[in-house]
Amino acid sequence: MVDVVRRRGRRKTGERGERREPPGQAAQRYAALGWPVCAGAHPRRGGLETGRACSCDRVGCPAPGAHPVSPTWQMQATVDTGVIRDWWAAHPEANVILVTGRVFDVLDVPAAVGTAALASMERARVMPGPVAEAGDRMLFFVTTRGAPADEDEWWSCRLDCEPESIAADGSLRWHCRDSYVLAPSSASSPGPASRWLRDPASYPLPDALRLLEFLVDACEEAGLQ
Repeated sequence: MVDVVRRRGRRKTGERGERREPPGQAAQRYAALGWPVCAGAHPRRGGLETGRACSCDRVGCPAPGAHPVSPTWQMQATVDTGVIRDWWAAHPEANVILVTGRVFDVLDVPAAVGTAALASMERARVMPGPVAEAGDRMLFFVTTRGAPADEDEWWSCRLDCEPESIAADGSLRWHCRDSYVLAPSSASSPGPASRWLRDPASYPLPDALRLLEFLVDACEEAGLQ
């Protein structure tokens, strides 16, 4: 998932020296693409020392700043710009949550695996679509498969669930229905801010199965499958 600890005097600039897009502005941009968003928690400054690193105030939160604020996030997710404007006017530090399984799914792999897969796609002249770097993970945004009538069609990666409930592993994760990812430009703790490597405004969503073979092969070569 995605990560940043914002430092005093550099509140809008990431560790790489890049200017960080304000969360409310990013939420509006995603909504303009037709991508449902909802408000997320955000890191609490100085919270690592007290065990309360997240604005949710949960002791030992497993995903500080990387989860929705409300348990009803699936109902709240929207592309309504008025609603989104009101959310971030009231809570400007809130992170942006992108809900998967509606317009897009996300194939989530270790960053090294994603880098290798991107190189293979380039050699094969396959267009990967939007790609984000999120800490030590890489996120490939793909057209959603929705809810297939045949449940056997689902990729068996134990990812049809909320990200924070997934046991840590280094292999492929498929965020689909009932799941979400933290949007690039949002902040969590610890680590650098996530960022787009291939911005969704310039790259259309590809078919998931077209990319899957490259990601699976890269996982296997890395000894993760």
